[in-house]
Amino acid sequence: MNPYAKLITMTSLALGTTITISSNHWAMAWTGLEINTIAIIPMISKSHHPRAIEATIKYFLVQAAASASILFSSLINAWSTGQWDITQLTNPTSCLLLTTAIAMKLGLVPFHFWFPEVLQGSSLTTALLLSTAMKFPPIAILLLTSNSLNPPLLTLMAIASAALGGWMGLNQTQLRKILAFSSISHLGWMAIIIIYTPKLTLLTFLLYTILTSTIFFSLNTSHTTKLSTLMTSWTKNPMLNATLLLTLLSLAGLPPFIGFLPKWLIIQELTKQEMTPTALTLALLSLLSLFFYLRLAYSSSITLPPNSINQTKHWYTNKNINSLIAILTSLSTLLLPLSPLILPTI
Repeated sequence: MNPYAKLITMTSLALGTTITISSNHWAMAWTGLEINTIAIIPMISKSHHPRAIEATIKYFLVQAAASASILFSSLINAWSTGQWDITQLTNPTSCLLLTTAIAMKLGLVPFHFWFPEVLQGSSLTTALLLSTAMKFPPIAILLLTSNSLNPPLLTLMAIASAALGGWMGLNQTQLRKILAFSSISHLGWMAIIIIYTPKLTLLTFLLYTILTSTIFFSLNTSHTTKLSTLMTSWTKNPMLNATLLLTLLSLAGLPPFIGFLPKWLIIQELTKQEMTPTALTLALLSLLSLFFYLRLAYSSSITLPPNSINQTKHWYTNKNINSLIAILTSLSTLLLPLSPLILPTI
């Protein structure tokens, strides 16, 4: 991509996100979402491959429909109450429509079909933006309107997302699709707690962003996009593969790592809200996701591929790790002892 075009795109992404998260007026929030959508489209389609063009069209159509639904929801609320303030969403129809529109933007079940396909048609860097930065403005709107959302609908979509994210990820061999279903599963955890503890949703999203960024940067460094190439990536950079193993285990939510903290806190909060069956269901559904994370970890670092005899080890292995990846990996694996400093702020 042309450096000037890239600069304009990244500036527009930052501008759109800033406008959305800092606005109190529905029109400004909608404008920020539209700027974000228009800015990311050239990044998805930059390879000019038919798969990338298909992903771009799917992304544009879904985001345009979701943005129109958000605008329609705010118009209904303004018509009935005379208020354009985001925090003053009181009309029941508007609340229901907004919950549906944000679920469509985020890729929650049953509006998830576009997300794995768009990620598969994008480069790893663009897929990282779609999984993290592009999720932040809709989540910010959810945080601002958390008192007005439809609790039964949001809980149903959250449980369905956790279930389908784990179930659909089991039979995937493309890493971008696996990470897409991982994102859907994590969004289910965020959505179910946002009505009760919005700050916990923000913490979960922040930790998810750190963990996912580490994995995407690691895969981008080793040029790995499939499970079969992940099996042989240890020949290129053994140290990077070892750190990828730890990050995957952290994203799975295993206790020694920071990925365990948000799941623990969410289950604890749901139990306090007398939603023990829901907490138990989510905990059991997370085992599905754990299975494919362990399969990735096993394939990347613990076992050799079946055709290892035909694979020649590189005469030179790169022992250096990008400083950004090193910092992100340290945060992904060693941040749990600092969790007592985080807990008082929630």
